[in-house]
Amino acid sequence: MKVALFPTCVVDAVEPDVGVATVTLLRRAGHDIVVPPATTCCGQPAWNAGHAGPAAEVARTTLRALAASDADVIVVPAGSCATMMRVFWDELFHLEGTADDRRMVAEVAGKTRELSEWLDADGAPATTTPDPTATVYHRSCHMLRELRIVEEPERLLDATGADRRETTARDRCCGFGGLFSVKLPEASTAMADDVLDAAVGTGASRMVGCDTSCLMHLRGRAQRRGLELQFTHLAEVLATASQPTEGDT
Repeated sequence: MKVALFPTCVVDAVEPDVGVATVTLLRRAGHDIVVPPATTCCGQPAWNAGHAGPAAEVARTTLRALAASDADVIVVPAGSCATMMRVFWDELFHLEGTADDRRMVAEVAGKTRELSEWLDADGAPATTTPDPTATVYHRSCHMLRELRIVEEPERLLDATGADRRETTARDRCCGFGGLFSVKLPEASTAMADDVLDAAVGTGASRMVGCDTSCLMHLRGRAQRRGLELQFTHLAEVLATASQPTEGDT
């Protein structure tokens, strides 16, 4: 199957190893991977700030590149970006797009899947190196509330042998929210502390998530507080736990 990977801005700029792990997983599952070079941003930052015009200008480049990829499925290793593409692009391009834009949105959105959602349905590579690390899984807001992806990433994490522990903050926001953390830093910090305190209370040494932005925010706050927690994207956990094959890069 031909899979187009949309790596997202944050992965590309901050955590490229997440993109590498994603490609590794998809190749181990037997898919042909393309990363359309013209993709940039999904437009979410501008859209969330209320700037529909600039959001559409940025998102249109990515939309056209993905539409031209002729892929069977488009995989995104971030719930927030997958949500923008599947849920909010329709509204965005009805406000600021053409009939051609809206046609491409319907096509692209229908083929877009968040990584854990896709792996859970398609079949993730089998675990060969179990990892019993005491782990808390962070449910990011867009995945939980917009895409309704709840059990899929947890099943994948459990399959690695992780000692997954539930917390009292399992459904709470980490406080990042893009510009929210900039405009309301006190509230954002308090929300992050709530999630971190609950994780530490379980005795876990690692937090795993599917959104690099959430993990980046929580990692920064944990480091500020001197907490000994690791923060790892689910793609990296799965790639480490599964059997390497000839041709992996």
